[in-house]
Amino acid sequence: MANDLIRSRGRLQHKKAVLTPKSPWKKNTASVARWLHIYLSMISFVIILFFAITGLTLNHADWFDGKEQIRKFTGKVQLNWVNVKDTSKIAKLEIVEALRNNQHIKGAVSDFIIDDSQCSVSFKGPGYSADAFINRDNGTYQLTETRMGIVAVMNDLHKGRDTGRKWAFLIDASAIFLSLVSLTGIAMICFMKKKRLNGFILVGVGIAVCFVVYYLLVP
Repeated sequence: MANDLIRSRGRLQHKKAVLTPKSPWKKNTASVARWLHIYLSMISFVIILFFAITGLTLNHADWFDGKEQIRKFTGKVQLNWVNVKDTSKIAKLEIVEALRNNQHIKGAVSDFIIDDSQCSVSFKGPGYSADAFINRDNGTYQLTETRMGIVAVMNDLHKGRDTGRKWAFLIDASAIFLSLVSLTGIAMICFMKKKRLNGFILVGVGIAVCFVVYYLLVP
């Protein structure tokens, strides 16, 4: 009995001796991939949730019709700002700032159009628009402000419409984060021998399903 036990231990030690240890490169790569995947996933959670919810609201925009609020204003700007022969001397900056201060307009200026009788100024933002028409003969203006509601704001943020360069940069950063989460997940599966084949099969199935759905459902 003792001899059998000694032989078993010897065989076990021999097997351990012949096992090839993992290379440091593989260990470090797997560790880094796992660390990145976990923490990038946590950072990206809110981003994924936001784009998931707004994807649903975009696909069913009719559920939220009739939520807009329209307000109309009248006022007057200084006559010497608009009543000039040389249209290049029209005080665009002063007009825009006066409209912002007097009517609490927000959003970025999208258009400033000048013709013989009037100036028109348009402001755009997520779920928001404001249009002012200024009479060049007397400086009076009429302004219409439209607020489309919180869902429209979220939808425009999803699309990056009228959101400015800073938000566009944030969308790019979100796309990079989500790409890294996907790539680190692929990197992790490469180091999991028992699950590697099944993992890549599922990736292939997922890609095939996307193509089939597109082919069958998109006209």
